[in-house]
Amino acid sequence: MNLFDVYPLYPITPVKALDCTIYDENGVEYLDLYSGHGVISIGHAQPDYNTKMKAQLDNLSFYSNAIQNPLQVELAEKLGQMSGLTDYSLFLCSSGAEANENALKLASFHTNKSRVIAFDNSFHGRTSAAVAVTDNKKIVAPLNAQQSVTFLPLNQIDLVKSELEKGDVCAVIIEPIQGVGGLDQGTTEFFQALQEVCNANNVILILDEVQSGYGRSGKFFAFQHHNITPDLVTTAKGMGNGFPIGGVLISPKFQASYGLLGTTFGGSHLACAAGIAVLDVMKNLNLIENTNKVSEYFFEAIKAIPEIKQVKGKGLMLGVEFDFDVSALRKKMIIEKHIFTGGANNKNLLRILPPLTVNTEAIDKFVKALQKSLAELNA
Repeated sequence: MNLFDVYPLYPITPVKALDCTIYDENGVEYLDLYSGHGVISIGHAQPDYNTKMKAQLDNLSFYSNAIQNPLQVELAEKLGQMSGLTDYSLFLCSSGAEANENALKLASFHTNKSRVIAFDNSFHGRTSAAVAVTDNKKIVAPLNAQQSVTFLPLNQIDLVKSELEKGDVCAVIIEPIQGVGGLDQGTTEFFQALQEVCNANNVILILDEVQSGYGRSGKFFAFQHHNITPDLVTTAKGMGNGFPIGGVLISPKFQASYGLLGTTFGGSHLACAAGIAVLDVMKNLNLIENTNKVSEYFFEAIKAIPEIKQVKGKGLMLGVEFDFDVSALRKKMIIEKHIFTGGANNKNLLRILPPLTVNTEAIDKFVKALQKSLAELNA
């Protein structure tokens, strides 16, 4: 059997990693400034994380949600404390796509409506998977037999309001900072107006923090930059530091009932051990404080490169934008300079998503390598 060939692959085979460094099969070192789409939040092979995971493997890695699992309770309590959302409830699943699917399902059950509003260039798993058709100012695409999604431009609250007033919308789902779409983000004024218009029309506001959550933006959740209170928050990537885990944080307005939501692998003992270890390490190493420190340093250091059009994003969820396609630049950075970065739907954008343990020396190395790469490409 062959692998289904849907990912272009670089000719690199990682075999080992530690913190922000990856080693290939030939012993070559690479600086990881992408962390697998922002998944590695506390560094590769973090010692406390590894210890907890190995100990859990020696006991019990998985059993169904039909039995008591004290690790789920511990994870929920620690997540509430770290995020400040102590009055929310937690539903555990296995990925960001599954978290968003359950959030949309919950919104539809709660409102007895089905249409969803999302935003241009957003990605929430299945909401971006369908082929869309243009209808003047909006794009409409099928989700499934019961739901459809309407895409609108960011920061245009009047368009949102007019769609919500039609009365058939169950939820608005939005990334505080867009990931693969290109690091665009709504203004604080837009987010606050969005919450107001959702409340006025009995529409559930879902904040997709799958990539932007867990300290990556410089706050635990990126929506906290805007002083709003969403109805549902979805999270995943950095939640398990490489172990698959996702969750939906559910505000008190929702009433739980047996069978309302479901998952097979969500909330397993091993997944919860990973989630608890991540929160403990984030707290003990002050990683949100480090995120803000290194981010501030990055924004200053990157000014040394005049070819850069702008730097987008917050914290350590960043995009360096040029006025040309960066595919060749990204390839040169990884193959010749041994630095991992990421791409986006915006082909002019180089994405920077390092582990939150990254230091300023790594940023200096990146800036120097980027300067050299640009000079060589332009020679």
